[in-house]
Amino acid sequence: MSFWGAQVIVNLFGAIPVIGNDLSIIIRGDFVVGDATLNRFFSFHVIAFPLVLLGLVAAHVLALHETGSNNPDGVEIKALKDEHGIPLDGIPFHPYYTVKDIVGVVVFLMAFSAVMFFAPEGGGYFLEYNNFFPADPLKTPPHIAPVWYFTPYYSVLRAMVWNFFGLEAKFWGVVGMGASVVIFAFLPWLDRSPVKSIRYRGPIYKTLLSLFVVCFVVLGYLGTQPPSPLYQLLSQICTVYYFAFFLAMPWWSRMDKFKPVPERVTK
Repeated sequence: MSFWGAQVIVNLFGAIPVIGNDLSIIIRGDFVVGDATLNRFFSFHVIAFPLVLLGLVAAHVLALHETGSNNPDGVEIKALKDEHGIPLDGIPFHPYYTVKDIVGVVVFLMAFSAVMFFAPEGGGYFLEYNNFFPADPLKTPPHIAPVWYFTPYYSVLRAMVWNFFGLEAKFWGVVGMGASVVIFAFLPWLDRSPVKSIRYRGPIYKTLLSLFVVCFVVLGYLGTQPPSPLYQLLSQICTVYYFAFFLAMPWWSRMDKFKPVPERVTK
């Protein structure tokens, strides 16, 4: 599955007009997935990705020290500051966030240990059955699916079956899959509600968010299943709602009713 997954991912770049095929060959380092591809993918995952993550962690820590930690009530921390410029309504990292993170780590390690010691294959969701077979370019698996945490976006990719502006559906599938990931970065500009915390959000937000979670889970399930007309229709409906949730957010987030936010952080 790793071999065929690499084949599928690289071929996605072939959907880019004009330069797609040449770009796929450059990424693979050959006309087929081979040693050059493995070396490049290994370097990318072991060196490039960790360096990017370290840079993001450093940027996050610098921003945290510059601005301060927020609070669960969503009270604006820049409104009130002491004589040293430190926000009065900011939550100190210790003990609030340290205790919170320790609880999260313990829960994660419990689930991690349960999988590692009792169900390493995870019913085929963690270690797929086909991964135990050596890669064979002459024998394509009947159904190629990504790892479970990629399946919602894979469903978005497969939901695009229309040709627009002279570009094939494969191109729009790649665009849709990329947009479904990147769109989270635009949330600060899409959400126009004056209330930050979900504690004080209204019924519209909570209802639409619940439907979004349901659609996301459905997309994740459909991404693990072989394509069929019914599943394709369901993935298209969920994909439309997925993007509508974000793109319509500037309007419905303003319309929603909300409870009054306290002026100071509640103790």
